[in-house]
Amino acid sequence: MSSLWGVEVCSESVCLCVYVRERKRVNLYLKVCVNRITTEKAGKQEERKECVQTRKGQIWAMLSEWFWWDRLWLPRPVTWADLQDSEGRVYACVSHLYIILPVAVLLLGLRTFYERLIAVPLAEALGVKDKIRKRASHNPILEIYYNTHSKHPTQADIKGVCKRLGWSERQVERWFRRRRNQDRPGLLKKFKEASWRFAFYLCSSFGGVLALHDKPWFYDLREVWAGFPKQSLLDSQYWYYIIEMSFYGSLLFSVAADVKRKDFKEQLVHHWATLTLLSFSWCANYIRIGTLVMLVHDTSDVLLESAKMFNYAGWETTCNSIFVVFALVFMVTRLIIFPFWLIHCTWVYPLDQFEPFFGYYFFNVMLVVLLLLHVFWASLILRMVKKFIFGKLKCDERSDEEEDEEGSEEDYTHTYSNGSGNGLSNGH
Repeated sequence: MSSLWGVEVCSESVCLCVYVRERKRVNLYLKVCVNRITTEKAGKQEERKECVQTRKGQIWAMLSEWFWWDRLWLPRPVTWADLQDSEGRVYACVSHLYIILPVAVLLLGLRTFYERLIAVPLAEALGVKDKIRKRASHNPILEIYYNTHSKHPTQADIKGVCKRLGWSERQVERWFRRRRNQDRPGLLKKFKEASWRFAFYLCSSFGGVLALHDKPWFYDLREVWAGFPKQSLLDSQYWYYIIEMSFYGSLLFSVAADVKRKDFKEQLVHHWATLTLLSFSWCANYIRIGTLVMLVHDTSDVLLESAKMFNYAGWETTCNSIFVVFALVFMVTRLIIFPFWLIHCTWVYPLDQFEPFFGYYFFNVMLVVLLLLHVFWASLILRMVKKFIFGKLKCDERSDEEEDEEGSEEDYTHTYSNGSGNGLSNGH
């Protein structure tokens, strides 16, 4: 009996060992299968990623090839291969523009130092001071309404607020006037901004004259297209372009902090159109005409910014005299020289040497966009000239005028039904 029991125990042990061994084999096989499946999935995922990246690369290469297609930028039969630097000739290329961003940041830093070290002492010398403004009393209800509903409430809204607060209409109107005045930039800020632009446009104008006074195309516009587009890049043209484009880039960076005027949207369009125009003219080697366009624009801007400075300083006679000169220069440069000389030069003269192509049309369309902006600003200037002649010019046509602290209800209603302004204009 004991022998039989021993045999049974032994057979059970053998079966258990066999079971354990087979289980290990099965587990090992499953692990191998799982690892193989995981490896295959990872391989397929890598293949998919490589395939996607390859497709993206192909699409990007296709778009880049299309964007830089010779026929978009250059007249027939010229190709990009013809504009490679050789035999001592240097041509403009897109890689030259990479320096614009750091130079724009550098100009922002230079502007900060200029405003602190030069503009502020100059403002003090000219007697420019910010008015002492009474702050609106803290009132959560009115503050919420001011920020979420309207900064210029109607009379019906004012009456509703009066019922909630138990204030008189005059008290509510005074609160909104003070609150709006808090948000308006002071004279010192306006003066510093105008002073910085005056300094830049003055230096840019002198630099443009120095760069162009000895060039034949400065006197004969047909020379602009002599040998186009195989025109070697000059050092003076390079720095004139880079500094000018960097300046407009810095204006876009600082647009949120600068004084906002009624033509804010037009200013943005002007800055983007200018940068697009200059970038395209650089890449397509329209550099000669580009330098002439920049010089024509900077000339009147010098007078504009100087008139603003004297306006903020309260030098009325000097401001009015400079404004009259500015208006004349603006009309001559922007509405006569620009369309009838420069746009005529880019529209008519090139056809004597090559057939129209996309770049030809695009460049001229951008010039027309600038011309339309000039017409808009000219209308503002003429409106101011009209007021000046009839003795009604007290301020500028673009930014909000600071409201009288104790203005009457009639003044309040009249002011915000008709609007007012404060700053000379032409988009800068």
